[in-house]
Amino acid sequence: MIVASLLVASGLFHLGVFALDDRPWSGPLSWRKPFTFGLSFGITLASLVWVTSYVRVGPRLRSVLLTVFAADCVLEVVGITVQAWRNEPSHLNTTTAANTAIAMLLAVGGAVLIVTLGAFAVPALRGRTTGPPSMALALRAGFALLIAGLLSGAAMIARGSIDRARGADTDSIYANLGFLKDFHGVTLHAVLVLPALAWFLARSRLSTTTQVSIVRAAVAAYVLVALGALLLAT
Repeated sequence: MIVASLLVASGLFHLGVFALDDRPWSGPLSWRKPFTFGLSFGITLASLVWVTSYVRVGPRLRSVLLTVFAADCVLEVVGITVQAWRNEPSHLNTTTAANTAIAMLLAVGGAVLIVTLGAFAVPALRGRTTGPPSMALALRAGFALLIAGLLSGAAMIARGSIDRARGADTDSIYANLGFLKDFHGVTLHAVLVLPALAWFLARSRLSTTTQVSIVRAAVAAYVLVALGALLLAT
């Protein structure tokens, strides 16, 4: 949780840097990336620390997975932040040896994210969770959407790598990947939003059936929002 707080603080700091600098908000050379990645990774790490307490995995395995995930979050945010200060695109940038090394580290880090989060997602999707039925449903849907978000990120890297191999320039590569960004961002945080709703409902006087119905409706609404973000960007 301390690491998560530091990542969020880093993101907020770079929002201040953006306010003082003349770089645009969008594009591959923007302070938006260290801001959004710091904030998003920090929130996601804090969310995972909480929600995985409901997932039935051994305490030692949970500790190892969360440690690896936290280290990977730091790696991703540091890589993106370093490139922002160097005024270089963070992903798919192979113009120099240093840029290539950072881009490769970020790509490998993305693969580690999928593996570690997948290790939590599998038992959650199989219903191996604690808590009321509404929480089990929220965890199942939250992790499913989270994996969808991670896969969309991997798809962006794969598509960008293909465009790079074909000789496309950085601006056109980033422009071609834009339609997945909103979907990617929305789905990543379902693992916090939906379990948080289930947690609040569990402390209400509503019946178990009503709680499950509300969470089911929230899942449907979340999926529609994610699909809407994808369709509006195409």
